[in-house]
Amino acid sequence: MTDLTDPERSSLPDLSFHTLVEQMVAGIYVIQDDRFVYSNATWAGIAGYTAEEVTGMSLAQIVPPDFLEVVRSRIRDRLASSPPSMHFITRGMHRDGGVRLVEVHGSRITYRGRPAVMGVGVDVTDRVRNEEELRRSREQLQALAAYTANKLEEQRLAMARDVHDVLGGMLTSIKMDATRIQRRAESPEMQALTQGLIALTQQTIDTVKQISEALRPSALDHLDLSAALANELREFTRRSGVPHSLDAQADTLRLLPRRTMAVYRIFQEGLTNVSRHSKARHVAVTLRVANEQLHLALHDDGCGFDTAAPGGSALGLLSMSERAREIGGELHIASALGQGTRLSLRAPLL
Repeated sequence: MTDLTDPERSSLPDLSFHTLVEQMVAGIYVIQDDRFVYSNATWAGIAGYTAEEVTGMSLAQIVPPDFLEVVRSRIRDRLASSPPSMHFITRGMHRDGGVRLVEVHGSRITYRGRPAVMGVGVDVTDRVRNEEELRRSREQLQALAAYTANKLEEQRLAMARDVHDVLGGMLTSIKMDATRIQRRAESPEMQALTQGLIALTQQTIDTVKQISEALRPSALDHLDLSAALANELREFTRRSGVPHSLDAQADTLRLLPRRTMAVYRIFQEGLTNVSRHSKARHVAVTLRVANEQLHLALHDDGCGFDTAAPGGSALGLLSMSERAREIGGELHIASALGQGTRLSLRAPLL
């Protein structure tokens, strides 16, 4: 233990040390018998006092009543060397009645021949409040992202139904009427016109089905997840020309609709990134269920990227991460330049 009253230290170096302590930007204090027996100007200023005013004050005059016993308990622990040193954030009352948050690091010492606690303190009120505000802002942004994603899926579902049922039904009626006109048409010219109209109507019906499928894949409502992923992979290969393999040992996996949609959208965004950025020659997908957890992995042999550097797909990666977080899952992206990219999703089934 250190004795601050050691006679051998009352020399010029000790005077310089005392001057240094008084000029420090961190607060220095000594507590003994439930009172401040020493304080430099910085420590006193945190509470709005001078060093002379703080010296002799009791803990109860500076520590809020609801936190006083906590502070006393920690002082007793340090005096008992259990542990002899402690680092934490405490609360103190300012002269104006406000509460200040102070980060302290206190240790047991010997002061005037008796045990005491000496500590170093820094006012972190603004830092802690800024961190708390940042945390709240992050939570609000996450809530907003989840709300926006859910609303978007609701709109997609409604639009897909309208496009498929309403617009599709209208086009089917037009095709049927055109077919009846063709049967009654007598001139070759009218036959050709109606035939062209029927063909154009059928093309429009097919386009409507594609739009509806893009908005809300029907496989998600009528088939299991592995079948929906297989359909999306086939479409991916048809559009991009990149071959794929699917190893799914969860052929009958059915999740709650919200979870199914989140997994599907993550997978879909992953394939979009492969198509746009990877220059891959092959894509391999595995789907597993183990210990009540879904494990989905998508690996391409493309050019890869530096995961620490922001890029054009940053928003897509953020969207996937938020969707994973929303269902209590974890998303990991492993990639390196020239070594392809591996996307791994793990999420609870319920």
